[in-house]
Amino acid sequence: MNPVAKVMIIGGVVLIILGLLWQVGGRFLSLGRLPGDIVVERDNFRFYFPVATSIILSVVLSLIFYLFRFF
Repeated sequence: MNPVAKVMIIGGVVLIILGLLWQVGGRFLSLGRLPGDIVVERDNFRFYFPVATSIILSVVLSLIFYLFRFF
Protein backbone atom coordinates (compact mmCIF):
# COMPACT_ATOMS: atom_id res chain seq x y z
CA MET A 1 0.00 0.00 0.00
CA ASN A 2 1.17 3.52 -0.76
CA PRO A 3 2.69 5.15 2.39
CA VAL A 4 0.78 8.40 1.81
CA ALA A 5 -2.52 6.52 1.62
CA LYS A 6 -1.66 4.62 4.80
CA VAL A 7 -0.93 7.86 6.68
CA MET A 8 -4.18 9.40 5.44
CA ILE A 9 -6.21 6.36 6.53
CA ILE A 10 -4.58 6.31 9.97
CA GLY A 11 -5.13 10.07 10.30
CA GLY A 12 -8.81 9.65 9.41
CA VAL A 13 -9.28 6.89 11.96
CA VAL A 14 -7.57 9.01 14.63
CA LEU A 15 -9.85 11.97 13.82
CA ILE A 16 -12.95 9.77 14.04
CA ILE A 17 -11.84 8.40 17.42
CA LEU A 18 -11.08 11.91 18.69
CA GLY A 19 -14.48 13.11 17.50
CA LEU A 20 -16.25 10.29 19.30
CA LEU A 21 -14.27 10.91 22.47
CA TRP A 22 -15.09 14.62 22.23
CA GLN A 23 -18.82 13.81 21.93
CA VAL A 24 -18.81 11.42 24.89
CA GLY A 25 -16.29 13.36 26.98
CA GLY A 26 -17.96 16.71 26.25
CA ARG A 27 -20.37 16.05 29.07
CA PHE A 28 -17.55 15.68 31.56
CA LEU A 29 -14.92 18.01 30.05
CA SER A 30 -16.12 21.48 29.23
CA LEU A 31 -13.21 22.16 26.87
CA GLY A 32 -14.89 25.14 25.23
CA ARG A 33 -15.71 26.86 28.52
CA LEU A 34 -12.40 27.13 30.31
CA PRO A 35 -11.30 30.03 32.50
CA GLY A 36 -9.37 32.35 30.23
CA ASP A 37 -11.78 32.04 27.31
CA ILE A 38 -13.14 35.46 26.34
CA VAL A 39 -16.93 35.80 26.10
CA VAL A 40 -18.67 39.12 25.39
CA GLU A 41 -22.47 39.04 25.39
CA ARG A 42 -24.63 42.02 24.41
CA ASP A 43 -28.29 42.29 23.44
CA ASN A 44 -28.04 40.93 19.89
CA PHE A 45 -24.36 40.08 19.83
CA ARG A 46 -22.21 37.32 21.24
CA PHE A 47 -18.43 37.12 20.77
CA TYR A 48 -16.54 34.06 21.93
CA PHE A 49 -12.76 33.68 21.67
CA PRO A 50 -11.39 30.46 23.23
CA VAL A 51 -7.90 31.58 24.32
CA ALA A 52 -7.27 28.91 26.98
CA THR A 53 -8.85 26.18 24.86
CA SER A 54 -6.64 27.13 21.90
CA ILE A 55 -3.50 26.99 24.06
CA ILE A 56 -4.39 23.57 25.46
CA LEU A 57 -5.21 22.16 22.02
CA SER A 58 -1.96 23.59 20.65
CA VAL A 59 0.09 21.94 23.38
CA VAL A 60 -1.68 18.58 22.96
CA LEU A 61 -1.31 18.62 19.16
CA SER A 62 2.34 19.63 19.46
CA LEU A 63 2.99 16.68 21.77
CA ILE A 64 1.18 14.30 19.41
CA PHE A 65 3.16 15.50 16.39
CA TYR A 66 6.39 15.35 18.41
CA LEU A 67 5.66 11.70 19.24
CA PHE A 68 4.78 10.92 15.60
CA ARG A 69 8.24 12.03 14.54
CA PHE A 70 9.73 9.04 16.37
CA PHE A 71 7.49 6.47 14.65
